[in-house]
Amino acid sequence: MFDLNAYRTQRRTEIEKALNRLLPAADTEPAVLHEAMRYAVFTGGKRLRPILSMAAAEACGAPAEDGLLPGCAVEILHTYTLVHDDLPCMDDDDERRGKPTVHVAYGETNAVLAGDALQALAFELVGRTPPTERWNAADTVRELAVAAGSQGVVGGQVADLGLSGRVPLAEEIAFIHEHKTADLFRAALRLGGMAANGAPERVEALGHYALNLGLAFQITDDLLDAPETGTRPDEASCLSVVDQDTARARAQQLVSDAIDALSVCDEVCTQPLVAIARYVPGRTH
Repeated sequence: MFDLNAYRTQRRTEIEKALNRLLPAADTEPAVLHEAMRYAVFTGGKRLRPILSMAAAEACGAPAEDGLLPGCAVEILHTYTLVHDDLPCMDDDDERRGKPTVHVAYGETNAVLAGDALQALAFELVGRTPPTERWNAADTVRELAVAAGSQGVVGGQVADLGLSGRVPLAEEIAFIHEHKTADLFRAALRLGGMAANGAPERVEALGHYALNLGLAFQITDDLLDAPETGTRPDEASCLSVVDQDTARARAQQLVSDAIDALSVCDEVCTQPLVAIARYVPGRTH
C-alpha cells in the first residue's frame, strides 16, 4: 500500500533543502530584504504545491526531481501572494501560521518589496527549468505568468477583496476558489509535467486533475474554518457552511473527477497524486 505520509516527509525534506539553496543568503545585501524573504518562505507550510509538481513529473514517467525546480518556483510565488495578502491594505493580518506576518516583523515597506522580490525570483527559477523536447522556457514562463496574473491569482484576490465582508454568491465563491487556489495547483502540476517532457495530453490531464483538486482543497478549508452551526458566515472563506453536507459531497465528487483525469497516465506512476487527492476531503487541518 502506498504510504502518503512517508512520501510527503521525504519530498518536504528535499524541498526545504532546495528552497534554502535557491533563496539568497540572509546576509546578502540588502540583508533586511533577504531576511524578510527567507522569513516568509520558512514560516512553515505543507509544501503541497512543490510536492504536486514532483508527483506530476513521476506521473509522466520521469524522476520526481525533475519537478523540484518548477515546484519551488510555484511555492515561492505562492509565498509572495501570502505576504501581500497579509498587508494592511488587503486582509490586514498580524499573524500567519502562529508567527507575526512579514509586515509586522519587518515593516510594511519591506514586506511589499520582499513580496515583489519573491515574485521575480519565482520567474527566474521557472525560466531556469531545463528545456525538453516538447517544452521550452517560453512555455514554462507563460504557464506561471497566466497563473499569477490578472486572470489568475491576482484576479482572484481582487474578487475576494471586492466582497467587502458581505455573504458571497456561489458563483463568486467558485471564481475566487479557482483563481486564488486552483490556478497555482494547476501551474505546479502542469510545470512538473512539462519539466518531465510529458506529452501534451498528459500535461492537459494534470491540469484537469489540479483544477478539481484545488477546488476540493479549498472547499475542505472552508469547512474547517466554518463557524458553529447557526451562525452567519460573513467571509468568502466560509463557503457553503449553510449546507455543509452539500459542500462535503461536492468535495468528494471533485476528488473523483481529479482521479479520473489521471486515466491517461500509468496507474503505478500516479499513486502519489491519487493518494493526495483521496487525503484532501478527510483533512483535519
